[in-house]
Amino acid sequence: MALNLINIRPGYNKQITDTAAEGQYVDGDFVRFRYGLPEKIGGWEKLTANTLVGVARAQHQYTDLDGRIYAAIGTHKALLIYYGSAFYDITPLETAQTGGTFTTNGTTTVTVNLSGHSLNQGDLFTFTSVTAPTGSGYSTSDFTTNTFECTNRLSATQFTITMPTASSNSNTSGSCTINRYVTTGAISQTFGYGWGTGAWSGATGVNDTLNGALLNDANGTGGSGTTININSTTGFPSAGVIKVDNELISYTGLTSTSITGITRAVNGTSTAAHNSGAFVEVFTGWGEASLSTAFALDPANWSLDNFGQVLVATVANGRTFTWQPINNNSNALDVRATIMTGAPTKSTMTIVSDQDRHLIHLGTETTIGQTTSQDKMFIRFSDQENFNVYEPTSTNTAGTFRLDDGTEIRAAVKGKDYILVTTDTAAYTIQFVGAPFTFSIRKVGSNCGCVGPHAMAFSDGIVYWMDDAGGFNIFNGTVETLPCSVEDFVFTTNNPGDLGFNFDAGKVVYAGVNALFNEVTWYYPQATADDNTRSVTWNRQENCWYTNSLSRTTAHDANLFEKPYKTEFNSTGTPTFPTIQGVTNLNGASTYYAHEVGTDQVVGTTTTAIEAFVESGDFMLHVDGDGEVFTKVRRFIPDFKRLTGNAIVTINLKDFPSDTASSSPLGPFTITSSTKKIDTRARGRAASLKISNNSTGQTWRYGTFRADVQPDGRR
Repeated sequence: MALNLINIRPGYNKQITDTAAEGQYVDGDFVRFRYGLPEKIGGWEKLTANTLVGVARAQHQYTDLDGRIYAAIGTHKALLIYYGSAFYDITPLETAQTGGTFTTNGTTTVTVNLSGHSLNQGDLFTFTSVTAPTGSGYSTSDFTTNTFECTNRLSATQFTITMPTASSNSNTSGSCTINRYVTTGAISQTFGYGWGTGAWSGATGVNDTLNGALLNDANGTGGSGTTININSTTGFPSAGVIKVDNELISYTGLTSTSITGITRAVNGTSTAAHNSGAFVEVFTGWGEASLSTAFALDPANWSLDNFGQVLVATVANGRTFTWQPINNNSNALDVRATIMTGAPTKSTMTIVSDQDRHLIHLGTETTIGQTTSQDKMFIRFSDQENFNVYEPTSTNTAGTFRLDDGTEIRAAVKGKDYILVTTDTAAYTIQFVGAPFTFSIRKVGSNCGCVGPHAMAFSDGIVYWMDDAGGFNIFNGTVETLPCSVEDFVFTTNNPGDLGFNFDAGKVVYAGVNALFNEVTWYYPQATADDNTRSVTWNRQENCWYTNSLSRTTAHDANLFEKPYKTEFNSTGTPTFPTIQGVTNLNGASTYYAHEVGTDQVVGTTTTAIEAFVESGDFMLHVDGDGEVFTKVRRFIPDFKRLTGNAIVTINLKDFPSDTASSSPLGPFTITSSTKKIDTRARGRAASLKISNNSTGQTWRYGTFRADVQPDGRR
C-alpha cells in the first residue's frame, strides 16, 4: 500500500476536542515550534553555585560607561547585582536603630533587646557598633561580618538570632546598632484584612510564637488534632482568630500554652506550612468586618531601570533608590544603593524615558514626601537630565499628569518611540513632544487592563500583555485582542486537564521575550499556586501558541549577555547569598539560570534530563476518509530534521472519540538517527501521535508522519 502523509500544523489547539483537532497538536511540554515543526527547547545551566534569598520579582540588564555588563535582580528580601560571574548585595538599609543589648543563655540562641525594633521572623539586618556580650566567647566580628536573619520575634522589644557556636555563659550585656534591610512587601499576593492594609492589618498587638511546626494541612501542631501549641496564651481572648504568617485560623478555646478547637484557613486564606517559632498574633482589627476578603495585598515587587549608568530601583508602592556602577564606587561593587533625594517617597513604579532623559514616577504622590498623598493614577516626571528635581517651574521640564480610566496603574513598558502605560482597565501612550508640554499622554484603548506590573513586553515593534480578564492584547498603533488557541487551558477549568489561573496572584506574572525564536512568554501561577508554575508562549513568526511547565519568576532576553537569563524560585530552598547568619528556608531561594544552553538542566555537577513531548489530536486512518471502518497501520517512516540521541514515537489508538487512547501493541518505538522504518501492528479507527524523549543529551525536531495504512473491516 502507498504511504499516507499526515500533516500537522504548528502550535497547540486546546479550545476544541482532540478528535476535532485533526491535523493539529493538542498538548506538549518543553517544546517550541520552528519552521513549522515541533522541537525540544534548549537546556539551561545554573550560573553560579549560589542561590539568592527570596523570590526574584524583577530583573534588569545594562552597561556602564566603560562597557561593563550588570544584571540587577530584586527579590522580596534583597536587591542584588550579578557581575563577572558573581553576586553582590546592594540592598538599601533602613535608618539605623541604636541602643540594643544582648542576652546569652549558653546556647547558640542569642536574644537582642531593642525597643521598637520592628523585625519579624525572616527579616534581614546587619549589626554595627557592636560591643560583644561579656564573657560570651563572641567577638565583635562574629556580629559584624555577615547579614543576620531574625529567627524569632519575641515581642516589640526582643527578637532572637542564631550564632554559629554556643555562648559561654548566661547574662545580659554588650551593645549594638541594627540596620534593617529595606522592606519590600509580602512574598506573594495575599488577601488584605482590617481597615487599610498597612500597620493595622487586623492585628491587636497580642502575640506569641509557635512551639512546634504546623504542616500544610487542616490539623494542629505536628499534623494531628485541633490544637496549636505556643509558648504562652497570656492576653489571648478565650475564642477568636489568630494570624500565622498569611493564614488565618479560628479557635474556640485556650490552655496556658495551647490554642484549641482550631479551624485552619478561614476567611478566604489558604493553609500553609509554618515553622516552629513563627509569629502568632491575635487577629481582630476593626471588628468582624475586618475579615472581608475583597481586598488583595500586592506582593513585594521592584521596578528596575537605568538612567545612563545609574541603576534606578523602586520598591512597589515605596521609595526609589539609586546605585552607581563600579567606576563610581571606588572599584567596589558591594556598595549599597541609597535613597534618591528630592524624589517622591511612594510610587507604584518608575521608568526612564530614554530619548529625552526624564525619570517618570507612576502611581505616585501628589505632594512629594507625603506618603499618604499617593494616588495610584497620578504621574510625576523629573526635570530633563535631573532625577532629583520634580517640582515644575518655568525653567525646568518637570511636570505631572493624572490618568482617568481605571483605579491603579498596573504596568509600563518602553516601545519604539513611546512608553505604553496600562491601568487595570485601559491603555495610554506617553510620548515626548518637547516644550511647552514635555509629554503627550494619549488614551489608546479601553477594557484592556494589564494583570500585573511585569506582564507586558515589547518585541519587534509590538507591545504584548496579558490582561486581567483572561486574555491577551497587543498594541501596534492600536490596541487589539490577540486570539489564543490555549486560552481555556490557561485561564479556566472548564475542561478536564485545564489547570486554570490564579487571578488572586496575577501580579506575579512575568513576561519575557526570546527574540531568537520570535517568542513572547508569560510565566503565570496555576489556580492553586501563589507563584509562577507554568508558561504560555506566543510565537509571532509561526503564528501559534504553546504551553510548558517551565516555571520562572523573571526573564531577560539575550542581548548584553549571550544567553537569556531567568530565575526560578524554590519556596523551601535555603539561600546561600548573601551569607546570612542563622539562615533558614523561611524566605525560600532563587536560582539564576542561563537558558538555551545544551540539551539538559545543569546544576553544578548534576545533569538532569528535560523530558519533552508533543502530542497530536486524533486523525482518522484515511482509508475510508471518515473513520467508519477499522484500519491497520503496518509501518511508518521516521522523519526527523534533527535527532541527537534517541526519540520515542508512540501511536495512540482509539475506536471512538470518548475512548481512552492506548498505545499500539509493539510501541512505544525508540528511534535513532539510523532507523529506516518501524513495523507497528496498530489497529483502530483513529490515532494520535506522540513524540518524546526521556534521557540526558537528547534533542529533536520532528517532521511529518508517513504510514502504511490498510482497511481491516468494520468490527
